[in-house]
Amino acid sequence: MSTEKSSLHTRNLHRNPYDFDQLISCVPELKHYVFENAYQTRTINFSIPKAVKLLNKALLLHFYNVKDWDIPDTNLCPPIPGRADYVHYIADLLADQQKEIPTGASVKGLDIGVGANLVYPLIAHKSYGWKMLGTDINQDSLKNAQHILNQNLDLSSVIRLKHQPDSDCIFKNIIEGEDRFTFSMCNPPFHDSEEAAMKGNIRKTKNLKKTKSKQPLLNFGGKQSELWCEGGELAFITKMINESALYSSKVLWFTCLVSKKDNLPKLNSLLKKVKAVDFKTIDMAQGQKISRMLAWTFIPQQDRRGWF
Repeated sequence: MSTEKSSLHTRNLHRNPYDFDQLISCVPELKHYVFENAYQTRTINFSIPKAVKLLNKALLLHFYNVKDWDIPDTNLCPPIPGRADYVHYIADLLADQQKEIPTGASVKGLDIGVGANLVYPLIAHKSYGWKMLGTDINQDSLKNAQHILNQNLDLSSVIRLKHQPDSDCIFKNIIEGEDRFTFSMCNPPFHDSEEAAMKGNIRKTKNLKKTKSKQPLLNFGGKQSELWCEGGELAFITKMINESALYSSKVLWFTCLVSKKDNLPKLNSLLKKVKAVDFKTIDMAQGQKISRMLAWTFIPQQDRRGWF
C-alpha cells in the first residue's frame, strides 16, 4: 500500500495515491494509459502528453467538480497537486492575520499569467470560495480559459479573465480604479531563452522516459510566455516587485513562486529597497521539484484586518 505524499500541504486533496478506479469512472479514456509498474503500483507514463492531460481532467472533475476541462496541446499542462499546494499556502498566509482561513467572495485573488488551463482560479474558488481574476498576455490562452468557464456556468460570476495588452507590464492595465485584491499569485517563466526552455524540457523528458531523447516532449507544454522571458525568473520577479510598489495600497499580499533559491538574496534586497513592510519565504513542494513562495506586503499589520 502506497503511503501519502507527505511533502504536500496537509489540506491538499492529492496527498493520497491516485485512486485510478475513481478517476477512470470520471474520464473513461484514462484507462488506456494506466498500468502497473515494477512496484505493483498503478500509475501512468508521465512522458505521454495525452496521459497527463487526461489525468488532470479526471482530477479536476473528481475533486473540484470542474466539467469538460481541456487545453490545447501547445499549452502548459500543469501538475495539479503542486498547483493546489500554492493555493493552500496562500490560505495559510491570509489566516495568519485573523487566526482562521478567510473564505468566500470577500477574498479577491489575482492570478498573473493564468494560462489556458485556469487551474489556480479553479482550485482557489472550489477550495475556499474566493473570487478570482486571471490575466494573461496571450489571447489564445485566455480564449481557452474562457471556454472552460463557459462549460461551468456556476463559475461565471466568481472567476473573470482580463487581457494584459503590454508584455512589459504586470499590474498596470489590470488593477484599475477602485480595485482591491486580497492577494496576487504568479508562477513566473523560469527560463531566460527559448533554447534554455527546450533544453530543460528535453532533460525532463529523458528523466521521465529514462531514454536519450533529443526531442522535447511538451507534456508539461508551453507557449513562449509560459516558459521563458528575457532575463528569466529573476528578471521577471524583479519587474514584478518594482511594479508592485506602484500598487502598494491595492493588494494586501503580493506572492510569487521562486524556483531558484539563489535568486532569493537579490529579491529580498530589492524588497527592502522598495520599502515592503513585511516579506517572507515559505518553502513548499511543487510536483516533483522543491519550490518556494515569496510573499510581501506594503500594508502595516494594524491595517490588514480590514481587507476581509
